[in-house]
Amino acid sequence: MEFPGDLLYTKEHEWALVQGNNLRVGITDYAQSQLGDVVYVELPVAGADVEAGNTFGVVESVKAVSDLFSPVSGKVKEVNHALEESPEVINSDPYENGWMLLIEMSDESELDELLSAEDYQNFVQEESS
Repeated sequence: MEFPGDLLYTKEHEWALVQGNNLRVGITDYAQSQLGDVVYVELPVAGADVEAGNTFGVVESVKAVSDLFSPVSGKVKEVNHALEESPEVINSDPYENGWMLLIEMSDESELDELLSAEDYQNFVQEESS
């Protein structure tokens, strides 16, 4: 299981990569492994507003349907449309080609609420024991 050190994480199992005033978002390796084979993803359109802690979409696997939660508030700048045709990329490459959204942050202080890789790894270990 991968926990890249350059990412931030949520307790809802999203990862976030800070890129200036933008945040690239996806689900973690742990999340995709728990879901199983991803067969569908529903994402907002570019220009939509998202709010920290609120849902922004849905990921569906052969096992379950799960809500996706925004790590920060802001405006969706870009959506990974490749996932519409190939949602299984989330399973094979959750941190690179499996990204979901690029959000222009409206309040960078919300990043302080996110977990470091070490804290997220500890959280996952506690949750799964």
